[in-house]
Amino acid sequence: MPGRGNKHPGQRENSSSHRGLRQEAPVSTRNQKTMTPPAKNDTQNRLLPEAQRAQEQRTQTYREKALKIYPWICGRCGREFSGKKLSELTVHHKDHNHENNPPDGSNWELLCIYCHDNEHDRQSVADAYGALKPGGKQEAIATSNPFAALGALLKEKK
Repeated sequence: MPGRGNKHPGQRENSSSHRGLRQEAPVSTRNQKTMTPPAKNDTQNRLLPEAQRAQEQRTQTYREKALKIYPWICGRCGREFSGKKLSELTVHHKDHNHENNPPDGSNWELLCIYCHDNEHDRQSVADAYGALKPGGKQEAIATSNPFAALGALLKEKK
């Protein structure tokens, strides 16, 4: 066979194609598109004022004000919050009116998300059963008193 030389018929040629190695074709850089990122100054000039405005708006919210006024402790269970866990501390409006935000924070209390949910669940149950509202007067629900004569019966037994 031409090109084989004097090798044994079962012997392989000593070439890279027979050893499983492939030669890569040279990569042409002429067709590659390069993308340049936006200039840092453009991005910074646009994002920095937006971030500053957002920070100013956050400091004006009642949550930020409440976090400055009150210690970072749940008003019900007493858990302390800081760092990443601070997001679990919510501002509860004592009178349930989110429009009532006095600057001194007298209508707010800081509650963890669990106690806050519990408070609103209790309020919704109270609303469903027509319970007493803050500042309201309790109406007499029962029409009879089954233990009215109990005192007299106990005196008679002695």
